[in-house]
Formats: sequence, structure tokens, C-alpha cells
Amino acid sequence: MPHFAEMTDPRCCYEFDTSRTGAELVQFRWVEKYRPDTLDDLISHQDIINTIRKFVADDRLPHLLFYGPPGTGKTSTILAIAKQIYSPREISSMVLEASYKLVILDEADAMTTDAQNALRRVIEKFTENTRFCIICNYLSKIIPALQSRCMRFRFGPLTNEQIMPRLEYVIAQEQNITQIIYNARENVNATPLFLNADGKKALITLANGDMRKVLNVLQSCSMAYDNVTEDNVYLCVGHPLRKDIENIVNWMLSNDFKTCYNIDFPSHIRIELLDKMSDIEYRLSSGTSEKLQLSSLIAAFQVARNMVLQEAMTQ
Repeated sequence: MPHFAEMTDPRCCYEFDTSRTGAELVQFRWVEKYRPDTLDDLISHQDIINTIRKFVADDRLPHLLFYGPPGTGKTSTILAIAKQIYSPREISSMVLEASYKLVILDEADAMTTDAQNALRRVIEKFTENTRFCIICNYLSKIIPALQSRCMRFRFGPLTNEQIMPRLEYVIAQEQNITQIIYNARENVNATPLFLNADGKKALITLANGDMRKVLNVLQSCSMAYDNVTEDNVYLCVGHPLRKDIENIVNWMLSNDFKTCYNIDFPSHIRIELLDKMSDIEYRLSSGTSEKLQLSSLIAAFQVARNMVLQEAMTQ
């Protein structure tokens, strides 16, 4: 019987159990609490799952390479496969004496080229009794020598139709937990979860196919606010509110752009603004991030605006 060596967070093996105390139920991160335990619990990529099921059933599991955006089920899939192949005792004991081991390398695209070349030799040396699963976000950062030794599977972003049922399940479970704690009269700070339809829509829109992000934002927002509404979700992650975006678009469409050129800044404010803009231009020429420098440019004009308003108030 093969055994399993996992190179990931041991909390991934946590299974949701309502028999736990209120403190235990509240403290766990929702991403780990609601991680799928079996292949049947996975909500997407059924073609990939069916293919791997056949490999496992025929005892012909190859080296695997899972790639795609974060939060799309790569780690959950291989953990579910491991739980199907091995018993809980074998997973927890990490016995390395059997003929068939499974090694999971998560975020392998962070490895240097030299490290990946060394891994290639390890895979070649131990291919008879070990199967490797390499997980990454960017396939282009994995050297061709490793890619050619693995069967590649791309995990695309989840659709809204796939995310919504799982989101509804998590909401129902958390509401049940709150009720259990209330009925048991435990001295645990468990905030009831209230979520309206706009809040759900905002969560899915912000996630952009990332189920992990949905759960993380939902948990953070539920702890910060009494009601998880659209505005509260956007405020929690620092995203502009819909009404603010609408105001900006209306200003851009209705106001005359020539007004911007006719603004009269005091000389010392104009000098300070030009000084900041010259620094931004220099940093851009040095190859820094355009996004960061655009933010710096906006901040420079905001500082100049605040200075003008402050001078107007003191006069």
C-alpha cells in the first residue's frame, strides 16, 4: 500500500466537525474549514478530476503538474486524491518505507532555475517509487525539463455558477455554527452572519473566479461589519464604491476638460507639484512599476489640492 508525504500546511487535513467546541469552530480559517475532503466535493474541473480518477483506479498515477490562477482548486484536488489513495493514519504518520509515495510541491514557480534543475534529477532518480505533484500559478516559470516529465492540467478560474452554491453552503454552515454556540450558551464571541443578495454579488465580482478570495473576504467582512452588504464588501478590501465610480464617470462625461488647464495654483504649490512629478518621471525611466507611479501621480495632485484648500480656509 503506498504512503503519502505532504509538503504543505498540515491544517489542510482539518475536517469540519460540528461536535467541536464553539471556540474551535470559530477560530479556524474558513478556507481550511471548508476545503473539500473528497473528489466528489470539488465544484469544478470535472474533466480533470475524471481523468485523474482513471489513473488512480488503474494504479498508473503519473507525475502531475497543476497550473492556473490562485483559488481554483489545485491544492484541494491533489489533497483529495491523496485522501482517496491513503488512509488517515498513513497521511498523518508520513511513513516513507512503502514502494509508492506522493510528494506535493506547492508554489513551485517560486523556485529558482537551479533548484528546478536539481528537482529534475530527483524526479528521475526516484521515479520508480515516488510520484510528484507540482503546483504553480504560472506555467512559464517552470523549466521545460520539468514540464516534459509531468502530465499538465490547467485549472481555469471558477465561474459564478460554480462559486454560488459553495458560497451558499458556507453561509448556511456558519449560521448553523452561530446557532449551536448560542444554544450551548458558550462564552464565545461568535458574530451572526447576515448577507444580502448585493453582498453575494459583490463577493463573486471581486473574486474573479478565485474561491479562496471569496471565503477570505467573506470571513473578514463578517468580522468587521454586522451586515455583509455590497458597500461593506468593497470597503473591506479597499475597492472603490459603485457610487464613487459613477460620480467619477459622470464628471468625466459632463465637465469640460479645459477647466483642468485653467486651474491657478500658487507658485510654491506649483513648484512642489512639479518636483514630485519630476521624481515620478525619473522612477519611471528607471524601470519601476507604472501602476505604482500612477498612484504616486494621483497622490501628488491630491496633496496639491489639499494644500490649496487649506490655504483658502486660512485666508
